[in-house]
Amino acid sequence: MTSDRPDPGGTPFELDMRRVRRSFERASHTYDEAAVLQDEVRERMLERLDLIRLEPKRILDAGCGTGPGSQALAGRYRGSHVIGLDLAHPMLLAGRKRQRLWRRWGLVCGDVSALPLASRSIDMIFCNLVLQWCPDIELALREFRRVLAPGGVLMFATFGPDTLRELRAAWSQADGYNHVNAFLDMHDVGDAMLRARLAEPVMDVEHLVVNYDTARDLMRDLKAIGARNATAGRARGLTGPHRLRAMETAYEQFRQDGRLPATYEVVYGHAWAPHTAAAADDGSVAIPVEAIGGRTGKTR
Repeated sequence: MTSDRPDPGGTPFELDMRRVRRSFERASHTYDEAAVLQDEVRERMLERLDLIRLEPKRILDAGCGTGPGSQALAGRYRGSHVIGLDLAHPMLLAGRKRQRLWRRWGLVCGDVSALPLASRSIDMIFCNLVLQWCPDIELALREFRRVLAPGGVLMFATFGPDTLRELRAAWSQADGYNHVNAFLDMHDVGDAMLRARLAEPVMDVEHLVVNYDTARDLMRDLKAIGARNATAGRARGLTGPHRLRAMETAYEQFRQDGRLPATYEVVYGHAWAPHTAAAADDGSVAIPVEAIGGRTGKTR
């Protein structure tokens, strides 16, 4: 029997990573059509690469999804080898069409918090809207630091606390459960970068708004990209029609010019691996970069 009460274990906003993985696995065939914001942020990150003076030979697209970022990176850095890594194996399978067109990147199923890559083996890490799904962002950043070669660069985007503020407020009036994940402040992300021993971190933030006709359209898009509520404090069981209507009614207070806004606070960051790299004692099993080819690998 499914309980409708929050999980008593852990904090209310603790992420259930099994649910995160399942949600993205189920979204593999609907992700590309609905990922409008993800596409926009990726393009803005690619523009920022114009300011980075580096010709990377080995690039990690961390959290690659169906591979549009990997494809763009392979096109930009034609002498490079790109590795697309994602937690959801079906996402990688959905991206095989792109991979066949370019043939210059490999696909690996793995977790950014436990990268199956050798230490100091990557020259550039590109990570578009993935870190918000990590229960411990510092652990993921330490893994990025471990696999970066001396002088390598990390560029990422993640979500800040203003993300989906309208949806959060509407649900808070409808019931007492968590319906939106908690997101770290830019300063907390920056502190985690320093603790991970990444050099010369640079952070900035911008707010992007996606407009919808109805709140259900927003909910449908979130489901289509796999962004389901995965917090411990979520309601267990189906959301009844009464609570859903209450949320929709509460969301109407934000309607402007006939549309409902969904605000996203996008936090951008980049940093470098120090040129003097200390040896990593991670105890992990690593895959040499040269062993990653066109086939989709899967780790457990």
